[in-house]
Amino acid sequence: MSELYRYEELAGRITALIDAGTLRPGARAPSLREAGRQWRVSLSTALQAYRLLEDRGVLEARPKSGFYVARGGAIGLAAPAISQPPGAATSVSVSAVVQRLLHHASDPNLVPLGCAIPSAELLAAGKLDRCLARAARTKGTRYNIYTEARGDERLRQEIARRALRWGQALAPEDIAVTCGCTEALLLALKAVSRPGDTIAIESPTYFGFLQAIEALDLKALELPTDAASGVDLEALRAALEAGSITACLFSSSVGNPLGGTMPDDRKGAVLDLLARHGVPLIEDDLYGDLSFAEDRPRPFMALRPAADVLYCSSFSKTVSPGYRIGWIVPGRHMAKVLETKFSVTLCGPALLQAALADFLISGGYDSHLRRMRRVFAGNIDQMIRTIEKVFPAGTRVTRPAGGFVLWLELPAGIRSRKLFGQALEQGICFAPGDAFSASDRYGHCLRLSGGYAWSDRIEAGLNALGEMASAALGS
Repeated sequence: MSELYRYEELAGRITALIDAGTLRPGARAPSLREAGRQWRVSLSTALQAYRLLEDRGVLEARPKSGFYVARGGAIGLAAPAISQPPGAATSVSVSAVVQRLLHHASDPNLVPLGCAIPSAELLAAGKLDRCLARAARTKGTRYNIYTEARGDERLRQEIARRALRWGQALAPEDIAVTCGCTEALLLALKAVSRPGDTIAIESPTYFGFLQAIEALDLKALELPTDAASGVDLEALRAALEAGSITACLFSSSVGNPLGGTMPDDRKGAVLDLLARHGVPLIEDDLYGDLSFAEDRPRPFMALRPAADVLYCSSFSKTVSPGYRIGWIVPGRHMAKVLETKFSVTLCGPALLQAALADFLISGGYDSHLRRMRRVFAGNIDQMIRTIEKVFPAGTRVTRPAGGFVLWLELPAGIRSRKLFGQALEQGICFAPGDAFSASDRYGHCLRLSGGYAWSDRIEAGLNALGEMASAALGS
């Protein structure tokens, strides 16, 4: 077996020991050094295997103690099967479906399992509001102007400073502030493609990616994707060799809806393939700061600084969705990105950027992130345990590496679009699976959001949804 997959082989051996009862729930797994000696792998390979098992809910890490076999119901549910999308590019038409979903997802009267937005109570709204009020009071006139297209310099300095944490040296001039990650993705796509071109994406993928591809009159090529380790490398290689791909659009850390984080060696293999064929990568790293791993995952951009990567992210999932502040690091495509941004939006709101820069400079963002990660990890655990109790046998569920969404694969007889209508009548909202594909796939799947703190209302809504799914299977 190639070095690329040795960590997967080790993960399979550890899982076999658990299945055989050699390692029981709550037992300490062999240390990384023990695993390395016993199975003759490097320490980094052993760590990747253990983190993969942690993502799948098989192992759990305990600070200063090591890895242990997870207790409880998380092991009882299988992970979703690797996707098998069609091997041909297709036009995209999801806007009507997505708009209907977002209309219901914003309804406060519905149990909020639909839209992937953290609750206001979990965001740093109070401190950020004070920064905004202070900036308006003391420098309101100064910020009631157009900024340069790149955006507020102090904010770009703070973004560059944070990038140092994952080993990426950026200058403020390398960054352009955008209207959320959505504008960053649109700018990136326009910089590297023309109408009719084909963009390779993971499958299932975030419906916002599909909307952007549709808006620019591009085609999507969906690639098979594993919920834990990311896009299938052989499928990507075959697509690149066919010569039809103009660019790739992948999530690097904690994707949506699958929640997985591609290991560094697979990221490196992706970059090698793209470099060989001269194809740029648009990287979505929206959820990277919400990873449950001890060390924040490294983006594609940080692994190969010279690679043709257009990096996109935002503060919408961690600080303020309503401020709509994101950013792009487009590398060699900066001139094209700025030209397009200037012609479409000119610049972003100066006052909001100044307030966010003050918020980051004042400190506390990392402690805020730690609190959010604890809440989301607890939510995910509670949701998985509840799903195992109330959803029909045969349900599969992801083990996210971070963030707050779960992807469920229901037994084949259930149609999540029909279930969606029934759930709305009961005051519950979720995201049907067909919204995450350009090829009408995943009709028996759905995505759940855990962005709100666990409560009796959330639990009751999830219980009711599971009962509806069981009834649909029985009928």
